[in-house]
Amino acid sequence: MATYQEIQQWVRKNKGFVPKSCWIADVKEKCGLPVRRASNRRGEKRENPCPPKKVNAIKTAFRHFGMI
Repeated sequence: MATYQEIQQWVRKNKGFVPKSCWIADVKEKCGLPVRRASNRRGEKRENPCPPKKVNAIKTAFRHFGMI
Protein backbone atom coordinates (compact mmCIF):
# COMPACT_ATOMS: atom_id res chain seq x y z
CA MET A 1 0.00 0.00 0.00
CA ALA A 2 1.30 3.44 -0.89
CA THR A 3 2.19 5.98 1.78
CA TYR A 4 0.38 9.27 2.10
CA GLN A 5 3.53 11.03 0.90
CA GLU A 6 3.67 8.88 -2.26
CA ILE A 7 0.00 9.59 -2.95
CA GLN A 8 0.54 13.33 -2.43
CA GLN A 9 3.51 13.36 -4.81
CA TRP A 10 1.62 11.40 -7.48
CA VAL A 11 -1.44 13.67 -7.27
CA ARG A 12 0.77 16.79 -7.40
CA LYS A 13 2.59 15.52 -10.48
CA ASN A 14 -0.49 14.23 -12.33
CA LYS A 15 -3.39 16.38 -11.10
CA GLY A 16 -1.73 19.68 -10.16
CA PHE A 17 -2.52 19.95 -6.44
CA VAL A 18 -1.29 18.43 -3.20
CA PRO A 19 -4.04 16.70 -1.22
CA LYS A 20 -4.03 17.12 2.54
CA SER A 21 -3.40 13.93 4.48
CA CYS A 22 -6.84 14.28 6.12
CA TRP A 23 -8.41 14.25 2.64
CA ILE A 24 -6.56 11.03 1.79
CA ALA A 25 -7.72 9.44 5.05
CA ASP A 26 -11.31 10.52 4.34
CA VAL A 27 -11.28 8.97 0.86
CA LYS A 28 -9.60 5.80 2.17
CA GLU A 29 -12.36 5.45 4.75
CA LYS A 30 -15.06 5.99 2.09
CA CYS A 31 -13.43 3.29 -0.07
CA GLY A 32 -13.36 0.83 2.82
CA LEU A 33 -9.58 0.88 3.14
CA PRO A 34 -8.00 0.62 6.60
CA VAL A 35 -7.11 3.87 8.34
CA ARG A 36 -5.61 4.45 11.74
CA ARG A 37 -7.17 6.91 14.13
CA ALA A 38 -5.13 10.11 14.21
CA SER A 39 -3.82 11.01 17.65
CA ASN A 40 -5.13 14.56 17.28
CA ARG A 41 -8.61 13.58 16.08
CA ARG A 42 -11.49 14.94 18.12
CA GLY A 43 -14.61 12.79 18.12
CA GLU A 44 -15.83 10.50 15.35
CA LYS A 45 -16.68 13.09 12.71
CA ARG A 46 -13.98 14.35 10.35
CA GLU A 47 -13.31 18.06 10.76
CA ASN A 48 -11.73 18.42 7.29
CA PRO A 49 -13.42 15.99 4.89
CA CYS A 50 -12.18 15.82 1.34
CA PRO A 51 -13.84 18.36 -0.98
CA PRO A 52 -16.08 16.51 -3.47
CA LYS A 53 -14.19 17.88 -6.49
CA LYS A 54 -10.90 16.37 -5.20
CA VAL A 55 -12.18 12.84 -4.46
CA ASN A 56 -11.79 11.51 -8.01
CA ALA A 57 -8.15 12.60 -8.23
CA ILE A 58 -7.33 10.80 -4.99
CA LYS A 59 -9.23 7.68 -6.08
CA THR A 60 -7.27 7.74 -9.35
CA ALA A 61 -4.06 7.73 -7.31
CA PHE A 62 -5.38 4.77 -5.29
CA ARG A 63 -6.01 2.89 -8.55
CA HIS A 64 -2.52 3.78 -9.80
CA PHE A 65 -1.00 2.24 -6.66
CA GLY A 66 -3.31 -0.80 -6.79
CA MET A 67 -5.10 0.07 -3.57
CA ILE A 68 -8.59 -0.21 -5.10
